[in-house]
Formats: sequence, structure tokens, C-alpha cells
Amino acid sequence: MDSYVNVSGKRMRMGYTTGSCAAAAAKAAAFMLLTGRRTEHIGIVTPKGVALDLKLHDVSFGDGCVSCAVEKDGGDDPDVTTGALIYARVGLSDVPGILIDGGEGVGRVTKPGLDQPVGAAAINSVPRRMIRENAEEVCRLADYTGGLSVTIYVPGGEKIADRTFNPRLGIIGGISILGTSGIVEPMSEQALIDTIHVELRQRRALGAGYILLTPGNYGADYLRDSMGVDGEKPVRVSNFIGDALTFCADLGFRGILLVGHIGKLVKLAGGILNTHSKYGDHRMEILHDLAAKAGMRDADAEKILECVSCDEALRIIDSAGLRAPVLSSLGENIAAVMKGVCGASESGAIVFSNQLGFLCQTPNAPELLKIITEG
Repeated sequence: MDSYVNVSGKRMRMGYTTGSCAAAAAKAAAFMLLTGRRTEHIGIVTPKGVALDLKLHDVSFGDGCVSCAVEKDGGDDPDVTTGALIYARVGLSDVPGILIDGGEGVGRVTKPGLDQPVGAAAINSVPRRMIRENAEEVCRLADYTGGLSVTIYVPGGEKIADRTFNPRLGIIGGISILGTSGIVEPMSEQALIDTIHVELRQRRALGAGYILLTPGNYGADYLRDSMGVDGEKPVRVSNFIGDALTFCADLGFRGILLVGHIGKLVKLAGGILNTHSKYGDHRMEILHDLAAKAGMRDADAEKILECVSCDEALRIIDSAGLRAPVLSSLGENIAAVMKGVCGASESGAIVFSNQLGFLCQTPNAPELLKIITEG
């Protein structure tokens, strides 16, 4: 498709979701089955209101069924499913309505808390609605009142799924058929936030009362290498710390422990809830203020503002003999910000540096960690 968005000053092409592919393939297969007429393209309108005209691949007429595929195009988004062929096989059914299931390469849900129940194909609710509505449209046009069975399948989907969140979420055997708007917007922050929410909701549905969060791989590696905690234990929340904390509180987690690198958590100490640099850096300004509050001379404190890394700033703080009070204040500020977001849920944090190791923690962090790791 030839629609574009501006992302951080770059013109980037939008794509369409696996849900749009599945709905288009199902509509085309239903059309060919009920009319007997072959077609090479099919049009659908996505939930976002965007009209798509999609090319069909590998059209096959069988005994009482038709199958075809639409190639997934994620636009300029780094989407591992781009290029995959999303197939639909549509057949006549004695059961009224549109029956939808997944076949080869479409995952199965094995844990509660996801969009679909345990045992169901990982075809989310919006794509299911798109498939059903498009198949029903064809039935009306063809004056067909019987039932249809629709099977969505993705050859090679199981291998693709290894590069997605599905194994962590307990979706086995393939990819998920996803999308709420039908359109892929490059570098979609909302898609990442939605994924974090799904994983947190699932952990809660599985009975977790306490949750371990980390921004990313640095935190997971530190937990594994320095604290002996399974690297798969924490939920990775990227830069969306504020969103994740809000989700945890809304989901009713009793306790939340955040383990992160000082480069991220110093921003949280300054009230910055999305730690991506485009929303504000201010790391050195925050450390400067903490050092000045601890009694650092103005001339030394000004040097912190010239630093490019937190480790460099900490060396200046160390040389002034103020590491303990500065890090103590850092922990207090983080605790206060987390309390403001998490409300009644108990919250705590552990802060580390790749070069300097453990830096500080909130007073309740050891107990929260014990509950989480032993629970």
C-alpha cells in the first residue's frame, strides 16, 4: 500500500496486519467457492477505514473448498511476519454461520489471560470479526444461506513465531493473527504497549500477585548474572515504565519490583515516565541536582552536566565522597514516583550500572524480590 506516516522526521510506509491478510484471503476464497469465478485481487475495508486492494497468491480449487493466500506487508515496520503468506481455506459447512479456526503455522493458546481462551487458535477478536464480516458479505452477494468453515494457516509460521513474544505468552505452534486497526504503522509505540499489557494481564490471570519488571535485556542479564534470577522471570517493558506501572496497579498486583539500569531509572527519579530520549533526557540535570542537594561544590556539580553517561557522572560524585547520599536520594525519588503511579500496590526498585554493578535500592526491594523469586 502507498500510505505514509512521519516518524521522527522520516517518511515511512504503512503496511497491513496479519488480520487484514486473513480476512482478505477468507473473503476471496469464499467468493471463488460460492461463485465459481477465479479472481486475482480482493478488496477489503479495514477497521481503520482504509480500503485495501490485495493480490492473491496460490489460488487452489478443491473438492468443496477453495484456498488462497495474501502476502503480509508490514511496510517500513521491522515486522518478522512481513513476507509470510497468510492462507485461508474456505469450505461449505452443515453448521450455520461462519466457523473460524487455525491450522498449520497458527499458534494455539495454552495459558489464560490472552485475547482468546485456552485451546483456541491465536486469531484475535478483531481479525475474527473481520474474517466473519467479510465472509458474510460474500454470502449475501451470492445469496448463500448455508454455513462456511474458514481455516487460517501460515506455512513456516512455527519458525517465525520463535522470533515473536508467542513462546513467552504460552502460544505454541505458530504466529498469532493480530491487528485492531488492520493497518501497521511503522515503529508503532502502541503495539509495544499493547504487548506489554497482554503479558502483564496474562501473568495476573495465572495467579501472580507480585510482578518483576525490567526495561530490557540489561536488566534481565543483571538479574540472571548478579542475582541468580531466571532471565525470563521479568516482564520487559522497554521505555514504557509509566504505562507498565499503571497496568500493574489497574490489574491489581499487590507488589511491583522494577530492576533497571541507572540510565533509565534516573529519568524515572525525575518523574519521566517514558524513558525514551525523544521525550526528554535530563539524566545529568537530575544527577546534578541530587549532587548539589548532597552538598557538592558548584564547580564540581557543573562538571556533571558535561558528562555523556551516568557512569561518568558517578565517578565525579565518587571523587567528591558523595556517592552514598546521592544514591540514597535517587532511591527515595524513584520510590516516590512509583508510589504516585502505583497507588495501593506496593512498589520498589533496584538500580544498577553495567560498569559499577549494584548502586541502590528502595528499602522494600529485598523483600519484594524474595516474594517474587520464591513464589
